[in-house]
Amino acid sequence: MTADVHSQPPTPGSTGSAASALSKTDTAKSSDDAATPPPGAPVSTFPGESGPPPADPRKRLPRVESLTGLRWWAAFFVFAHHMTNLAPLPIHDFLKYGTSGVTFFFVLSGFVLTWSAQPGTKVSTFYRRRFARIWPAHIVALVPAMFVFYRFDPPENIWWIKPFSITVLLLSVVLLQGWSNDSAILYGGNPASWTLSVEAFFYAYFPFMQRATVKLKRTGGFILCVSVIVIGVAYRLALFHFKDVVPVLPQPVLHSVAFLFGIGLAIMLRTGWKPRIPVWFAFLVTALGLFTLWYSGEHPAKIPFAITMSLTQKEILTVLYGFLLLAVASRDTRGGRSLLRSRPLVALGKWSYAFYLVHATILYAIKEYHGVAGPVGWSNLTWYAGICAISIVASWLLYKFVEHPLERKLRGPR
Repeated sequence: MTADVHSQPPTPGSTGSAASALSKTDTAKSSDDAATPPPGAPVSTFPGESGPPPADPRKRLPRVESLTGLRWWAAFFVFAHHMTNLAPLPIHDFLKYGTSGVTFFFVLSGFVLTWSAQPGTKVSTFYRRRFARIWPAHIVALVPAMFVFYRFDPPENIWWIKPFSITVLLLSVVLLQGWSNDSAILYGGNPASWTLSVEAFFYAYFPFMQRATVKLKRTGGFILCVSVIVIGVAYRLALFHFKDVVPVLPQPVLHSVAFLFGIGLAIMLRTGWKPRIPVWFAFLVTALGLFTLWYSGEHPAKIPFAITMSLTQKEILTVLYGFLLLAVASRDTRGGRSLLRSRPLVALGKWSYAFYLVHATILYAIKEYHGVAGPVGWSNLTWYAGICAISIVASWLLYKFVEHPLERKLRGPR
């Protein structure tokens, strides 16, 4: 996933514009190690529930179920970006920033895994549960994606259809495609699953990161957040100024900045710190930040440091989404009321991982047989509504008959 605006339509599941597409991440489950789904993904039962704090295993941290509803809107932002390739709206340039939804999911993943972690959980148990969480739905969603995105003799005029490659598909099956910066491999299989490859890397090192940070307090969490942002910014600028010397890192490493930032936020909040940040204000700051990034990209001469913001937008987005997450989670820990915890949004949040996995497949299947919906215009909102509804139904089916039952069966005893 790159931070640059692409000059041509992004591959489904790619990060297209200046904001670099779902497992969406998680909200915590009250079971032992609580699940962290990939970008947009829910945990097995009620995303947002949490396990006990590391400092005192006899007490439970407050639930943060609003993160489930918030995750749905992040997944919808990704969907809105992909829809610009079928039914462009007058704001299609801004909607390219919908790809930044995955940055939110990665921050959320680090936050929830840390918030819900329990001392004493075996590493093997953690890995088994992460596998149960993401792989069954991924492998089922891969099957229809193969028929939409691959042909043995792909037509030259359909850019998203690639030549069939067993090697690329196998890398996708085992979630190793994210380690390649070749777009044909990175977005191989179901293009959306590149984020699962990144999440798999997070899962691989999280148990060891959790043990290393379990005793950190608020100051330690803050230092971790600042440190990873500084390192991320320094790398982006060094890559730009010394591109012949600095290597291009693979996506799982690059996105670790967001994941580790989420860990730092959870460390600060689990100490009992409950900052009173109005959620409306956090949404406003996030919206203004996104608008500023978009405007600086469209009119770089009018905004100071526009080039620097463009180069480091991933880190800027990490801070913006982290601030929003902190405000929402803090309100939940104080017991505040939240529309994000409403039954419809919780349900959509639970299905959001499946939604992320299937929506691009549905969208591009329709585009192949229908073509672009029409010229840029607000009338294309009808296409948004229709394809969103179809994708929600498909995601509910995938969740109900594959994702949820197989996760419960494979994750084993508590």
